[in-house]
Amino acid sequence: MPIEAPETQLVTQCKVACDGGEGALGHPRVWLTIPHDTGWVECGYCDKRYVIDRDHAHDDH
Repeated sequence: MPIEAPETQLVTQCKVACDGGEGALGHPRVWLTIPHDTGWVECGYCDKRYVIDRDHAHDDH
């Protein structure tokens, strides 16, 4: 059984930045690119999942 991501955010761009969202308690800012084939990407630091909203997505590749 797959483990659910701790937090999921719906986004409209394929390139997103993640810093953990906790200010000084977060993690270094990393840039992530959502692959077209999966439609989602997870942060390697905090496991937050970013899912592309295909109905409202902007082509930023």
